[in-house]
Parts: sequence; structure tokens; C-alpha cells
Amino acid sequence: MVKTSNLSSFLWEDAPDENKFSECVHCGMCLEACPTYQETGLEHHSPRGRVYLIKSAAEGKLQLNNYFKEPIDSCLACRACETACPSGVQVGALIEETRGQLYHATPAKGAGRVVQKLFLRDIFPSPKRMQLLGKMTRLYQKSGLQRSARKLKLLRVLPAHLQEMEAALPKLKTSPLLGRGGELYSAYGEKRATVAMITGCVMDVVYSDVNEATLNVLRRNGCDVWIPKAQKCCGALHLHAGDREQAKQLAKHNIDVFLSNEVDAIIINAAGCGSTLKEYDELLKNDVRYAERSHLFAEKTKDVSEFLVDLGLIAPKGKLDMKVTYHDACHLAHAQGIRQAPREILEMIPGLVVEAMPDSDRCCGSAGIYNITQPEMASQLLDRKMNDIPSGCDAVAMGNPGCMMQFQVGVVKHHRSEQIVHTIQLLNDAYEREDSDGGMPT
Repeated sequence: MVKTSNLSSFLWEDAPDENKFSECVHCGMCLEACPTYQETGLEHHSPRGRVYLIKSAAEGKLQLNNYFKEPIDSCLACRACETACPSGVQVGALIEETRGQLYHATPAKGAGRVVQKLFLRDIFPSPKRMQLLGKMTRLYQKSGLQRSARKLKLLRVLPAHLQEMEAALPKLKTSPLLGRGGELYSAYGEKRATVAMITGCVMDVVYSDVNEATLNVLRRNGCDVWIPKAQKCCGALHLHAGDREQAKQLAKHNIDVFLSNEVDAIIINAAGCGSTLKEYDELLKNDVRYAERSHLFAEKTKDVSEFLVDLGLIAPKGKLDMKVTYHDACHLAHAQGIRQAPREILEMIPGLVVEAMPDSDRCCGSAGIYNITQPEMASQLLDRKMNDIPSGCDAVAMGNPGCMMQFQVGVVKHHRSEQIVHTIQLLNDAYEREDSDGGMPT
């Protein structure tokens, strides 16, 4: 693409929008909301500082080199700054657009390029390859290979943060939900809505039990559920990494698939995916064919918690004698503005005691693949988050698989005993407890 300005250092398509960065008045309201600024105290690691760098590059005052790249890459894209900003600066979109420029200007090399191509281009876009990866992981866990690798200390060849992630990897007990059975599942009892369900990549491979719980809860609340086998990865991780071309291809594919049938809503249970799905219209705004369709898709997309509350959740009767706290996933609270719905669901579960977590909407350090690419900062944020868990809690509930994996790392690292669960799992447990007393729904 030809650059839009004779001065701009942004040469490629989807350059950061001047209308976005010009809104910043550098007031500093974002500073204390930013996790990286809280940890470092460095201006260029603050939202205000990053927006200034982006503006300078747009004016040709900075080149897209490693000096520019480092503060952009260190951003969590958690969007806490957007919640705090009185001017409504879309920092998350600016960071994603800038990473798209850096993806071309400073392409990954060596091992980084191999990993980028292997996972972002070859594995994540392919449900079959993701399912194969899941099968290999289950084999690793069940065959004794994992036990032997740990006993012989073979994992010491991995960086410390990857060793921690391997130690915290949950047992993959069931196969992915996508493609396991049919595509159509009927509501229990009276039908109230017809919905489509996005299974996700990591969620379906690592936390297929969460998808099972989501399906059961939707059916329990009177929903016919369609799970199209042709669906693919949402493209969130690609956007975070700057690979906008691949993200657009995945977005177009999913729009075609999910808009091929008439449904009342498109349901997602992963906050990071949901944020991207709801912003397909921003990603494809310059695409003549998909601009309108992407807007329709975004309007239909609902997080499972907001959908259930809006629909009118059928209160469970099964009692769960537990004390839990709730963590606000960044892309649920800040990006989607969903805070109350998950809490309403938890409050409706008999016997469940919910204790507030201090700074519950501060990032845990997962942030897509941030805990892999920026392990030091991610670890600092995780340690702080673990200290915020109220004492005496049996579980920590949340609505995003990346957060769940990060919290599980923290539980193992800090020798904690809390269960890490999805909000919908607790709701489903309450329904199942009710069924065990009165019989399964029909």
C-alpha cells in the first residue's frame, strides 16, 4: 500500500487512525490504570506515552525500529486505560493497528519466525490441527510421558516460564466439543431462543469441559444451539501479534459461516475472543463486501453471561457450599463493558458466597500470548494478582481461558489450593446438583 502521508513512517494498510490518537490530550488519567506503568513508572510504558510515540511515528519523527517496537510490544492491550480515559481514546485499536505496521516493518526472525508461522498460520487457523494438538497433549499426559519427563527433569531445557506453564497445564480429560457430535442441540423444555455457539481454539482444546457446561446451560435456559463444524479461530491472537491479513481471512470465514443461518445471537464464552468478534466491523471497515455483514455479526455476538442475564436466567436450585471470588477478565470488563452480568449469575447460585477481589479488573498478565512473549512483566502482574485473592476462598471464577491458565500457573507457583473455574462451570454445577435431586431435564 502507498503511505497516506509523505512524512508518515506507517507504510502499510490499516495505519493507526489520526482521529484516534488526536483525541489524546495527555491528561494522565490513564497512568494509574495501566499495569505496565504501575510496575515500571516509565512514561513510554504508559498509554499516554505509547499514544505519543504512535503520533510521532505518524508524523515521521520516529522510525519503526526496535526502540519504537519495545514499548508497543510491552503493552498488554488490556484496555484499562480506555475505561479511565475521559476523552475516549481507543488505545487498544491504536496498539493493534501499530502492531500491524510493525509486523511488516520488523518481521520476526529465526526461532520467532518459525513459531509465528507454525502456530499463527499453520495450527490455530485449522480446527483439525488444533484437535490433533489436543490429542497429542492428552497422550503426553495419560501415557506416562509427562510423569517421566518431570521425573527425569527433561523440561529444564525450557525457559522457566514455560516450565511453569507445563506444570500448571490442566488435565485434558475430554476431546474438543467441535465436531464431536452433531451441529444441532435442542433446548430442554420450552424453546426461548435459537443461538449459535463459537467453541474457540484454546477453550475447546484445553477447556472442553467449559464448552460442555456452556452448551448444557444454554439448553437448560431454553436455547436451541447450533455449533457449526465449519467455524474457525476468531483471529484474536493474530491481531495481537500484528498479523492483520490472517485475522481478516478468519473473520470473513466466520462471518460467512455464522450468518448462513438465522439465529438470535452468536454466543462466546471466552472474553478475548468475544472482544475481537465484536470488533470485526472495525477490522473490516474498509472492505466493501464485508463492512455491513461484519457489523451485523458484531451486533449478534454476545458473551454467554450477558446473553443469559438479558434472556432472563432460570435460577438454579442446586446448592453449592463454596466461597468464591471473581476476577474481571480485561477483555470482558474493559473491552466489552461486561462487569455485572457474571456477578449476577454467581449471586443467583444457592449457597455460593461471593467475596470481592481488590482491583479485580487489573490484568493478570495473560493477555493473549503476553505471558509467553513478555514473561518477566507477566510474572510480576501474576504475583500481584495472586496476592489480591481473598483468604479462605475455595475457587476463583472468571470468563476467559487465558486468564484461567495464568491463574493456574499462579496457584502452582505459589502453592495455593484454590480451584480456577469459569463462571458458567459453577452455574452448570448448580444445575447438575439440582438434577441429581430431581432428575435430568427433558
